[in-house]
Amino acid sequence: MEEMIVSALKNAAFLLVCFALAACSASVPSDVSERRVGPGAYRSVQEGHIVIPAVAARYVRAPNRRTTVSYDGGEAPGTIIIDPFAKFLFFVETPDTAIRYPIAVGREGRGFRGQARVGRMAEWPGWTPTANMIRTEPELYAAFADGVPGGRASPLGARALYLYRGSRDTFFRIHGTNNPASIGNSGSAGCIRLFNQDIIDLYERASVGAQVIVRTYDQSLAAEGPEMANRGVELTPKPIDPDRVYAIVEQEERARAEYEATN
Repeated sequence: MEEMIVSALKNAAFLLVCFALAACSASVPSDVSERRVGPGAYRSVQEGHIVIPAVAARYVRAPNRRTTVSYDGGEAPGTIIIDPFAKFLFFVETPDTAIRYPIAVGREGRGFRGQARVGRMAEWPGWTPTANMIRTEPELYAAFADGVPGGRASPLGARALYLYRGSRDTFFRIHGTNNPASIGNSGSAGCIRLFNQDIIDLYERASVGAQVIVRTYDQSLAAEGPEMANRGVELTPKPIDPDRVYAIVEQEERARAEYEATN
């Protein structure tokens, strides 16, 4: 039965490759003493009835791979630093090191500056486009007004960190993605996206209340250099057939029922 579930979900995976819709200061020298994770870090992962596909090797070529790097920015361990220009997220691990994750950056991600904190965290979060997203781009978002439940079909991926300023939700998210080809690039919409394997790793390390700092372009240039501070391309938006998305939702519900009946 488990093999049937895995096979069904893998057959649906191609429908999700383009589905990257969004919900969506310090100096960290990331070019020395690097320790990259091995290929196994991006293998297929199963969580209950949900199967996360392995990330193809072509998407995790350096620097698009989770890496421990030297760090001397001065922030406390647990701090998250986002560089939307170099397409990196840093998790400060010790006073001397940080874990660098490759990211994709959407329009919302490029527009956010300054500091925030992690207000809440969620596993397999669902997604609903905001009223403004539906109003400004109805051709992309109106069909999803009722939302997409958590799971493989959700553009928030396997985990999400929700950023707040005080008690106010900024609507800025750090989350997974079903589109690994977007990592290292700028997307048409969304916040900050990581490979699902990486957002799971970050989720296990981060905590509610953690400080989040978003670099400016000048800070990115100073920390990463001009080549890295300008890496990646701008991805063209691709409308998604909602019938296909919700077909995957239905398929996953059947997989859930079958999994729960046999486990």
